[in-house]
Amino acid sequence: MIAFWIAATGLSAVTAGLVLRGAARARPVDDAQTRLEPHRRRLAEVERLALDGLLAQDELKAARAEAGRGLLAAADQSETWSRDGKGPRKIVVAALGAACVAAVGAYVALGHPEMADQPYAKRVDEWKAADPSTLEPAQIAAVLEGVAAERPKDAEPLVFLAKARAAGGDLAGAEAALRRAVRVAPKRADIWSLLGETFVMEAKGSVGADAKLAFGEALKVDPKDLRARYYLARGKIADGDVKGGLADWRALAESLPSGDAGHAALLQEIARVENTGGLPDAAPAANENPEVKGMIAGMVEGLAARLAQAPDDPDGWVRLVRAYAVLGETAKRDAALASASARFKDQPKVLSALRQAADTPAQAKVATP
Repeated sequence: MIAFWIAATGLSAVTAGLVLRGAARARPVDDAQTRLEPHRRRLAEVERLALDGLLAQDELKAARAEAGRGLLAAADQSETWSRDGKGPRKIVVAALGAACVAAVGAYVALGHPEMADQPYAKRVDEWKAADPSTLEPAQIAAVLEGVAAERPKDAEPLVFLAKARAAGGDLAGAEAALRRAVRVAPKRADIWSLLGETFVMEAKGSVGADAKLAFGEALKVDPKDLRARYYLARGKIADGDVKGGLADWRALAESLPSGDAGHAALLQEIARVENTGGLPDAAPAANENPEVKGMIAGMVEGLAARLAQAPDDPDGWVRLVRAYAVLGETAKRDAALASASARFKDQPKVLSALRQAADTPAQAKVATP
C-alpha cells in the first residue's frame, strides 16, 4: 500500500514538473499587436494626408516624427520572456519543483497511510475505569457496546446502551440497540415500551404506527405497563378520541400512588387537555427522560456492589466517593468515605484523595448519560 502512495505522489510530481517546464519555455500571448495598431493607423493617416496634399512639408515631418515616437514607445512595452533559463520565471519554477520534491521526501519519511489511529480500545479501557459521572454519553455508550458484545445473550447492557445513545442525541442508535434487546428478551415489557418511547421521541412526540405496535407488544406481556398505557392514551387523544384518551389517563392516574411525582404530573396533563381540548406539551426529550436520568445512579451502585465484593481497590473507592458527591448523595458519600478511610487508614495519599473526592461539589442537575 505504501508503495502505491509513493508511486502516485511521484507521478503527480513529475506531471506537475512537465507542466511547469512547458509553461516556463513558452512565450506568453503578447498583446503587442493590439498596442501597436493605433500608432500604425495614425502613421498611415499621416501618409494619406500627405498624398492628398493636405499637409505642408514641415507639418508632414513633424507628424511623421510624432507618430513614429508613439510607435517605438509602444513597441518597447512589448512583453518578452527569456528562453535562456536565467529569467525570474525559471527561479519560480525551480522553487516549485524543489517544493514538490521536498513534499515527497517528507511524506516518505513521515507519512504512513496504514498508520493506526490512536488506539480506541485503550481509550475505552480508560473510560471503563473512570468515574461514570465524569463521562460523556458517547463515552458511556462506547463502554456499554463492549459489555453488550461480551454478553450477547443478556439484554440489560443493550437497554443501558440505548439510554446512553438517546441521552447523546443518537435516537437511531438507541432504536437499533432496543431492537436487538427485544430479540434477546422478547418477553420483557419494559424493553418493548422503551422501544415505543424511542419511536415517539424520533417522531417529536407523535405516537405513530411503530410506537403503537411496540406498546401493544409491551401490554401483551404486562397489561399494567405504565409507559405503554400512557403513550397509547396520548395517541388516542392525538387521533381525536379525546374522551377515550382521558379515560385511559384517569385509570392510569388511579393506579399510581398519590405521592408519586408522576401522579401529580399526569393529573396536570389531564386538566390541561380538559381545558384546551388538545394535547399538552410534546413528549419529554431524551435527556429529560426519568429512565435516562437514573442511569448514572445505577452505574454508581454497580461500582459500590463491586467494591463490596472486592474492597481492596483505593481508586475505586475514590471514584465512588466522588460520584456520590456529584450526585448529591451525601449520606452515601459519607458512608463510603468512612468505610474507605478505615480500610486505608495507613495510606495517607489515599486518604487525601478520598477527602478531595468528598469535597467535589454536587451538580445542580445530574448529567444524563
